[in-house]
Amino acid sequence: MTSPEQEMSQLREHLVRWSKAYFEQDSPEVPDVDYDAAMRRLLALETAHPHLATPDSPTQRVGSAPLTTFQTVTHRIPMLSLDNAFSDEELADFDRRVTERLQLEVVEYCCEPKLDGVAVSIAYQDGELVQAATRGDGASGEDVTENVRTIDNVPLQLVGDAIPEYLEVRGEIVIPRLAFEKMNTRARETGDKVFANPRNAAAGSLRQLDSRVAAKRPLSFTAYSVGAVEGRLPGLHSEVLRALAAWGLPISQYMETVSGIAACETYFSRLAAERDALPVDIDGIVFKVNDLALQERLGFVSRAPRWAIARKFPAQEVSTRLVGVDFQVGRTGAITPVARLEPVFVAGVTVGNATLHNADEIQRLGLRLGDRVVIRRAGDVIPQIVSVVPESDRTSAPHQREQIVFPSECPACGSRIEREAGEAVMRCSAGLACSAQLKAAIRHFASRKALDIEGLGDRLIEQLVDQGLVRSLNDLFQLDRAQLQGLDRMGAKSSDNVVASVLRARSTTFPRFIYSLGIREVGEATARALALHFLNLDALLAASKEELEGVDDVGPIVAEHIEAYKTNPRNRNLLASLLESGITWPAIEADSGEGPLTGMIWVVTGKLVTMSRDEAEARLRSLGAKTASSVSAKTSKVVAGPGAGSKKKKAEVLGIPVIDEDELLKVLGDLS
Repeated sequence: MTSPEQEMSQLREHLVRWSKAYFEQDSPEVPDVDYDAAMRRLLALETAHPHLATPDSPTQRVGSAPLTTFQTVTHRIPMLSLDNAFSDEELADFDRRVTERLQLEVVEYCCEPKLDGVAVSIAYQDGELVQAATRGDGASGEDVTENVRTIDNVPLQLVGDAIPEYLEVRGEIVIPRLAFEKMNTRARETGDKVFANPRNAAAGSLRQLDSRVAAKRPLSFTAYSVGAVEGRLPGLHSEVLRALAAWGLPISQYMETVSGIAACETYFSRLAAERDALPVDIDGIVFKVNDLALQERLGFVSRAPRWAIARKFPAQEVSTRLVGVDFQVGRTGAITPVARLEPVFVAGVTVGNATLHNADEIQRLGLRLGDRVVIRRAGDVIPQIVSVVPESDRTSAPHQREQIVFPSECPACGSRIEREAGEAVMRCSAGLACSAQLKAAIRHFASRKALDIEGLGDRLIEQLVDQGLVRSLNDLFQLDRAQLQGLDRMGAKSSDNVVASVLRARSTTFPRFIYSLGIREVGEATARALALHFLNLDALLAASKEELEGVDDVGPIVAEHIEAYKTNPRNRNLLASLLESGITWPAIEADSGEGPLTGMIWVVTGKLVTMSRDEAEARLRSLGAKTASSVSAKTSKVVAGPGAGSKKKKAEVLGIPVIDEDELLKVLGDLS
């Protein structure tokens, strides 16, 4: 049996190594939940056995020592970490300690999202940025001034009145989720380093010795407090943040002040519900006593202030064991390895599978069956394996770690697997002759944004293909009631409904038809742009690659995919048979491009009451506007109906006007 002394020694060893990997190498070995659990266990043991506590224990430190490749900066005031609360009870205990020490019944708190990034301090002398440093070990950090200067939203010169002569601003540097996904996608395509999560990407970018590299990374800064100050500041933490904003520094738009612990819990629950829609990763909420004079009365413990606490969200990264790998075939023939895991609870759900992307990803991770792995699930993102727990922490014997063998033949149809030049993805070469690709193609063809064939669900599609009733998309239009009634769970009424839905689907629109074909990289917006540019199918099929590249939303890669699709004889035969089956759409008239909304880009999101989103977009385009499926800095206006989530939030962050359906109807009525 392990003695307390032995367990404490082992915990210290693990925490020191994990801390070094996290803070210095930007390559965490275990998820935060494992680190936090080990730290809490060590704290409990040191409390129970104080004579075994050591002055160099990880419980007495913040972060890790600064890297020797950067100059060291000593913080005028130490940058301490925060104590954590993992339950409502622990948050209530924090409030109880605060109110008892202050002898108050109710305390006002300032609430802010806890950004999951890299803590830094930025010093301004007479309003000019003079130095930036990482937290480091709390007492000193690395000088990252030149890299911080490259961050777009960090002002090099403060503006406004009453700026302190010397002002040290503290905050978090992050990489927004969308920018992170795009950065990793490009890295996988080019063979560059793939980051485990946005926090690692931000840390790795901030510690580039060449600031030109950091300048290319999509870093963003949010201020959350101040350190050393020479001058006057307001007496409330929330007013200090508003002063920083007035001087040009970004602060969290979600910052609020509340009175009492019940209001803190309400704020926590609300932000937890909105967490997945936020543009950046947050791992909890920080609650701070708002009155700075009360903060001073409360003081500090060895490594954290008594006047603040971080209420943590459920972990988005946890560790579990890899027990197997399955290989799935997608609509475009891509062979995707899917990890089978020992089920584990992460980010509010139980996860048993995770994506592995491709063969290169397996090799990059050094992954083998039996490994203990770290999985990440953020929001609606498909869970993925981000790292393997190092050898010294594995409990499985080496002989249990079997190599993962990528198939040489399609697991669905046995056809040859090919890898195109410059691609990381392996693909089945059989096209729609492959049953897996055909099933996926039918699902896409019948989906709501394509031909919208109601009743054609996964179970029915499986039966139709497996029993040979559908060998091509065109066969859907030849189905009759008798064939369908012979299938499992298909009675007379269900069969009639599916046949009627298939017949209705023959009347569609040109953009929907293009989208339904499932051409690689051709989504809704690109299909619409192609339809409005070429107006009819003959013109699209006759277009050269150069002409395709002249279409909005179509670049060289997308043009190559379209060209490959339309020059394939099997696809040309499919198009002809679909038209022969009676698929039609209204003619599109040439657009003059002029209208009262010409030059504007609109995004419609959420559920509308008086019309569908497609109808709203069509009416906006009839007035000269362009419509897009995602919000960007180029977006002019967003229409948000009930249920609008991340797009509305992103518009608000970017300062893009957001209107509701009533305001849209007024615009359409006034301009029509």
